[in-house]
Amino acid sequence: MGEQQGFSDRGPARSAPRDSLFLLTNLMTPEGVPLGKARVRNLSATGLMADCERAVPAGARVEFELRGIGKIAGSVAWSREDRIGISFEEAIDPQLARKPVGTGQGQAVPDYLRASRTTTPRR
Repeated sequence: MGEQQGFSDRGPARSAPRDSLFLLTNLMTPEGVPLGKARVRNLSATGLMADCERAVPAGARVEFELRGIGKIAGSVAWSREDRIGISFEEAIDPQLARKPVGTGQGQAVPDYLRASRTTTPRR
């Protein structure tokens, strides 16, 4: 087949750098119908690749949430068995998904996350 019109034998040509990671999310239609769990494997500003617990057809519109980013809408660009590629409607900052999850007000901070004992003055 070869490359033509932005596609190769492996699917659509990629224009954004990808970041490998492992995040879990739940896919749903824009109407809120659950499409199953997905494990995000690669993430870029314009899309992602994920393993799904069940097949999601190419062309399907989906919504999901990613830690540090929030709600994302997109379309399934390609689908092969339990693996899909999603193209986002709006670009995101993929580095936000890598930032540690902070503790909110009212949540207890474990002792091991507090200042180390070597920096605490002795009495």
